[in-house]
Amino acid sequence: MRRAPLLAALLFVACATNSVVSDRLFCGLSIPAGGEISQPELDAFIDEVVSPRFPQGFTVWRAKGQWKGGNEDVMILEFVRANDPKLDLAVEQIAAEYRKRFHQEAVLRVTVPAHMELEQ
Repeated sequence: MRRAPLLAALLFVACATNSVVSDRLFCGLSIPAGGEISQPELDAFIDEVVSPRFPQGFTVWRAKGQWKGGNEDVMILEFVRANDPKLDLAVEQIAAEYRKRFHQEAVLRVTVPAHMELEQ
């Protein structure tokens, strides 16, 4: 009977360390002083900032959104990754660099549990 709580705790830790999360960064394309971030600027950001931190892969797409009552085009970056503090920090660094480089007030980050189907 005493082994059951210990076994449950070990299973919980094993599952937690093997978990996968999905991070999405919503990056507005409007420049506060006017205009919009260009595709070459976005490509350079991805090449210089995102790809080195996630060489295993990520997804990028564009969407339309709203921020503070106005319409805005958005670049969304998605990372399906191990729940690892180093990768968590990498996502934080990408968001911080985007805010800094493009003078953005905010980058929305959404992190949710995920399940990855792998070929066996």
